[in-house]
Amino acid sequence: MQTIQNKKILRYLLTPPKILVIGFALIIFIGAILLSLPIASSTGEALSFIDALFMSTSATCVTGLAVIDPGTELSLFGEIVILSLFQIGGLGFTTMATLIALVFNKRISIKERLVLQQAMNHGSMEGIVRLMRKVIVYSLTIEFVGAVLLAIRFSVDMPVMKAMYYGLFHSISSFTNVGLDILGTIHGPYSSFNPYVNDPFVSIVIILLIFLGGIGFIVISDLLGFRKSRKLSLHSKVVLSVSLVLVVVGTIVIYIFEFTNVHTLQSLNQLDRIVASTMQSVTARSGGITTLDVPMLRQSTQFFMIILMFIGAAPGSTGGGIKVTTFAVLIGAVIAMARGKDDVVFFRNRISKDVVYKAITLTLLSFLLIIAFTMILSVTEDRQFLTLLFEVTSAFGTCGLSMGLTPELSSIGRVTITFLMFLGRLGPLTLAYALTPKPQKESFRYPEGKITIG
Repeated sequence: MQTIQNKKILRYLLTPPKILVIGFALIIFIGAILLSLPIASSTGEALSFIDALFMSTSATCVTGLAVIDPGTELSLFGEIVILSLFQIGGLGFTTMATLIALVFNKRISIKERLVLQQAMNHGSMEGIVRLMRKVIVYSLTIEFVGAVLLAIRFSVDMPVMKAMYYGLFHSISSFTNVGLDILGTIHGPYSSFNPYVNDPFVSIVIILLIFLGGIGFIVISDLLGFRKSRKLSLHSKVVLSVSLVLVVVGTIVIYIFEFTNVHTLQSLNQLDRIVASTMQSVTARSGGITTLDVPMLRQSTQFFMIILMFIGAAPGSTGGGIKVTTFAVLIGAVIAMARGKDDVVFFRNRISKDVVYKAITLTLLSFLLIIAFTMILSVTEDRQFLTLLFEVTSAFGTCGLSMGLTPELSSIGRVTITFLMFLGRLGPLTLAYALTPKPQKESFRYPEGKITIG
């Protein structure tokens, strides 16, 4: 009897959202310990635990912000630890656990299926294990192809074995949308892909990897099955249409804002300008890899990129932000209200009121989080407001773009951003569900009241 009661208590305590929170926290802690070892440093001098925790969180939460330059300050062991963390973080530790279970032919329980459903933001448990198999195969295939293409290009500048390693590292970094790089040993610390701004091949490969990682595994599965089924789900249609609109609009806006900026686009030829503008548009929604010097962008461009970082990528992807579907539902709700319609409709499908309420709640919570953390940093860091807002939004949206503030953060600032990266990866609602008690159905409803809006 006592055993049954203990199982019930454990089942209550370890809900899917709580398992996700605990799982990510555990991986981050293990990564921090490994990165704080002397063997992880290129100099043999161990990183401080705060710096190791920051880098472990950034990698696991696929953010990409860095207080050290991985290429120059980490050893090969440290780089492999970082690589492992963002591979696990990008695919999700639940996906990796599923892979291990499938390898050993272990049955996936109902509880584990619920956790997978929560991790992937999937609508139901039906076909979730089949989806996870596809996620693993698709991800490894895309990363391998990206690694080969980048290795071919890198082999021009370095030995073949090194080019293969660099190709693999940056392919996984791009697809998981983390944006960390180890090019500092070649082009200087924190150089990112700036030296490749005149290389359309590298930029286009990176753009495609970031985009594929950002649209989500559900959409990739739908696209690959389109030839057979001849249809796409509503989710895939919304994600693809909104993502493409954001990429195109972002490219045009950034091109217009930076066209005459001598520090960014002005010195480039026409093709390189378009490719560089597209890169900034795509990477701002979670990629973290840049070919332009972010601090040298005009303030209008930086603020526009903050908006893109806040929107983020798609649900069930390696990216962050409030997600493109949330943004689509908000815009749809505004249009419906302006037209005097009761329903939000996409592709002749009505969106339920619960989804609209969830989109509004998620957006408001995210907005309040960014405001709160920006206010905290404005107290601890002596920098311009736009710089602080940019860094906070980048951390929350797991984007990884920086205006140069992150390496100069105080200890309190580093801990603050570390916590925000964790929140951004899990999502405010997941954390809220994990921390709140199990909701109980109310036995009554209050009478309806009226208030004036606007």
